[in-house]
Amino acid sequence: MARIKSVLSHRHPAFYALATGAYQMRRWIRWRFEDFSHRCFARRQTHDDLPIRIKRHQSRLLRPLGDSEMWLQHNKVTNLAIAIRPIDGLLIAPGETFSFWRRVGRPTRQKGYVEGMEISRGLARAGVGGGICQIANVLHWLVLHSPLVVTERSTHSYDPFPDRERSIPYGTGCSLFYNYIDFQFHNPTQATYQIRLSLTERFLDGELRASETPALTYTVFEKDHAFVETQGELYRQNALWRRIADRRTGTFVAEELIKRNLVRVRYRL
Repeated sequence: MARIKSVLSHRHPAFYALATGAYQMRRWIRWRFEDFSHRCFARRQTHDDLPIRIKRHQSRLLRPLGDSEMWLQHNKVTNLAIAIRPIDGLLIAPGETFSFWRRVGRPTRQKGYVEGMEISRGLARAGVGGGICQIANVLHWLVLHSPLVVTERSTHSYDPFPDRERSIPYGTGCSLFYNYIDFQFHNPTQATYQIRLSLTERFLDGELRASETPALTYTVFEKDHAFVETQGELYRQNALWRRIADRRTGTFVAEELIKRNLVRVRYRL
């Protein structure tokens, strides 16, 4: 049934709008239930750094991406500058959950958002607020190097562009759509964590900081990366893994599978 709805929504714009509205309403109802149940979402911000840096990552702002128009990427930087404001300095206390859309809200022109690059069915298009999923991409990479637990994450079902200056394994990114396709993670520890985000001339700079040093270290890597052809269609596959070790001794603790990826490729090799 979900597949039928997906096909209909892509072929019939009116059905797509109705389906989107229904999904958004379902999320709003869920938010109300979560508020009544006193589920704790991170809300407090401070620009005083917590003492321990857990992980830092820089994500390039402008990259040549196939035939996409560069003005969409320049506009994306404007959108990023707006979207990082409610996230930079955010504290995730013990027991709290981070929700991207609860923090950022709906991206609208009234808030200053402009048309940036969105990905729809593997193709680039213009959309108000386009490009802010880059924040979720950075946050996910940071969280994977910590004891924080990802509780909600969606990925793209297509690989839209060939790699350009990729510094981390394929498939670690996030797909977002207000408000029902969210990125969330939970803090099950006794320490408080903090997100720091900033823009430089070339990068979106992200840091994950904490009130105390965690006992474990985390290394993310990929296995089985390959391009495979099936029934005339090209697919990209890999498996994301995480290796966990004792910080003090370096002793191996565990190795866990994060996700297996298999997506259609939208470009020629």
